[in-house]
Amino acid sequence: MTGNEFRFFLSCDINLPVTFRIEKLEGHLPSTNSSNPADLGGVVDDNKPELYVECALYIDGAPFGLPMRTRLESSGPPICWGELITLSTKYRDLTTNSQLALTVWDVSCGKNEGLIGGATIHLFNMKKQLKTGKHKLRLWQGKEADGSIHSTTPGKVPKEERGELERLEKLVNKYERGQIQRVDWLDRLAFKAMDKIKDLESSKNGSSHLYVLVDFCSFEHRVVLQESGPNLLIPASITSTNELVTVWDPEVGKINPSEHKQLKLARSLNRGIIDRDLKPSSTERKSIQRILKYPPTRTLSGDERQLLWKFRFSLMSEKRALTKFLRCVEWSDVQEAKQAIELMGRWEMIDVCDALELLSPVFESEEVRAHAVRVLERADDEELQCYLLQLVQALRFERSDKSRLSQFLVQRCMPAMISMKKNLKSYLPTCFCNPTFSLRFVALSNIELASFLRWYVAVELHDPAYAKRFYSTYEMLEENLIKVRLGTGACDGGDGFKLWQSLVRETELTAQLCSVMRDVRNVRGGTQKKIEKLRHLLSGLLSELTYFEEPIRSPLAPTVLITGIIPSDSSIFKSALHPLRLAFRTANGGCCKIIFKKGDDLRQDQLVVQMVSLMDRLLKLENLDLHLTPYRVLATGHDEGMMEFIPSKSLAQILSEHRSITSYLQKFHPDEEGPFGITATCLETFIKSCAGYSVITYILGIGDRHLDNLLLRDDGRLFHVDFGFILGRDPKPFPPPMKLCKEMVEAMGGAESQYYTRFKSYCCEAYNILRKSSNLILNLFHLMAGSNIPDIASDPEKGILKLQEKFRLDLDDEDCIHFFQDLINESVSALFPQMVETIHRWAQYWR
Repeated sequence: MTGNEFRFFLSCDINLPVTFRIEKLEGHLPSTNSSNPADLGGVVDDNKPELYVECALYIDGAPFGLPMRTRLESSGPPICWGELITLSTKYRDLTTNSQLALTVWDVSCGKNEGLIGGATIHLFNMKKQLKTGKHKLRLWQGKEADGSIHSTTPGKVPKEERGELERLEKLVNKYERGQIQRVDWLDRLAFKAMDKIKDLESSKNGSSHLYVLVDFCSFEHRVVLQESGPNLLIPASITSTNELVTVWDPEVGKINPSEHKQLKLARSLNRGIIDRDLKPSSTERKSIQRILKYPPTRTLSGDERQLLWKFRFSLMSEKRALTKFLRCVEWSDVQEAKQAIELMGRWEMIDVCDALELLSPVFESEEVRAHAVRVLERADDEELQCYLLQLVQALRFERSDKSRLSQFLVQRCMPAMISMKKNLKSYLPTCFCNPTFSLRFVALSNIELASFLRWYVAVELHDPAYAKRFYSTYEMLEENLIKVRLGTGACDGGDGFKLWQSLVRETELTAQLCSVMRDVRNVRGGTQKKIEKLRHLLSGLLSELTYFEEPIRSPLAPTVLITGIIPSDSSIFKSALHPLRLAFRTANGGCCKIIFKKGDDLRQDQLVVQMVSLMDRLLKLENLDLHLTPYRVLATGHDEGMMEFIPSKSLAQILSEHRSITSYLQKFHPDEEGPFGITATCLETFIKSCAGYSVITYILGIGDRHLDNLLLRDDGRLFHVDFGFILGRDPKPFPPPMKLCKEMVEAMGGAESQYYTRFKSYCCEAYNILRKSSNLILNLFHLMAGSNIPDIASDPEKGILKLQEKFRLDLDDEDCIHFFQDLINESVSALFPQMVETIHRWAQYWR
């Protein structure tokens, strides 16, 4: 529960007059023509109605203050006033039974005013909160608004008469008060659908009802009723009823002043000289070491914060302690913050993993975030590319659009191109005699960073909240890249401009592919007809895609130049979205295949594959190669993207055609003397890849695993695709901890074989290696907290805690081995997922 839930104003403290706006009258007015011509001087004429609204405040059933009237309005329908009404009564004078009575009058009939109708509304709801926003009140036609305690003209539509229209009006009111998240494209569709519903309801009900729309004043926080003077929140009759009473405690969520004062005294900066000489005792040292082992998601208690602050000088040589120390600083205290920044500059240099933590939303200080960037400058290009996606997302947490982080990311894409001009010979081998060629060669080492940074930023331009910030970074990258001069003979718009243009052509290519996909989808018939249409388009109208005028950098692998699409080798997958499988020629005479999707958000898949690639790197650093397949995925928009095509077959297809995984592998790697008739190398590759993905999918909580999204390559490498559910979400009931089907175990020789034992050994070894990097993985997910990835955006804090739980940081390595072996046994023996898998196969068969 957050502190925001307890922020409110008391009505007795608001010394402002009651204010609201009368917006308009909806519905068709009844005919006002007189039935007697003599009444109108013998002339029958359709008079235009001239309406006004009389507003009267009633407190405890009696009129309070003078009534107010709007101006006369005759233009319409609809009749719109849009007039602000300010009563003489103030909010502090209101009581529980405060009502606003609105009566609509028509003066077009001459001296005799015609009563249209009235409605009454309570100013406070059932929870004793002041009503805000727009309210639609139904008029009681022919009746003047009644302000008695039990009003006979309630503006609220009776429950038995409420329909879809009233429900939607309530949601619109919440939307306008900011209680429903705004999504521009979705809002437009929703309001368009609502207009249709309104027209439908109007045609059903005819013109039988009139409504007046009133807009009440809104405040920064909710306003809770508190009458002036002595006020008992619990009424006397409460003892005889079962009514639930909400008691508002204004001190909930506030800092205890006595505890805060004690902490301030204990942390007094006057004790700075004494603190320099303090050394922790053995007990305090153990406590500090325990704190340093906390995951980055752990909130420090008051005593723990005080302990770290007390021994801050003795901890400066412990690099792991910096992030914990910065968490215990009272940043609102200028002097304390100043001292913390000074100590941070003298602290032992932290690792890149801890620097990522300093870029999370927890740390708002610009000096702290700048220190994190200085640490990141030490990372090489390969490591930086592992974290680039998260660093782009961290721009949301910066204080300005052109932050130190955004400048670092842009400059890192082109350091070699600028810094090596002055002293070229000292940097380059002697064989590179031509400086122009040498600089161009060096520039290619950063082209991947530049390309991916541009794509990651461009995709976020669709986010209305941070579009300006990401556009600022995009613009900075463009400006800096165009200014680069590669070589001595560069003229205006030199090689830097050409480099930027080559990146822009990637976007043009994706736009053309979207157009191709639209044309293909419009073709009636099966997949084969769509494939024929695709190849016909590429060979005919869109032949410019077959041979590019200039080579284009592949968005998935920017160092690879592609020269055109091969129509005969391109196809379409049998799927609802009809993704394209395109074969591209490369400049070196080779071929690369990609899958292009439109209508699917690939940002979640992109994140998962990035984490698979990172974990593969972490395992290899510990000399454990599990033969993973971290294929490339790139989201080129919020509903489009591409991925690397890996020749493979799904386990469902393999089992259907070959009856077993073993038979399939025997086809490609037969060995009569090998285990199960397969070469030992192929079987080892299969076992290792199964172990690697079992551990990774368990840690990341990958859901919706079935035999169609488990693929197997002909060299024995197994890998997963389609990551629509992560962090524990799964559409299937009772999912196992990891996807380990009986067919995979059978391919290892069964649960009693030595190969299955080796599989479990690899699993436990990989799990313990990845647990050592738990802080890095948690920090990377924390930086994604503000992203629009569905399974993270729904509840970032909960998702990160689920991820942390998977690492079992409370156990040592030996206990974790037993823990993970139990998980494997549980997954293999799970019966319900096997039933679900069978149902899934039937569904695929009848699709």
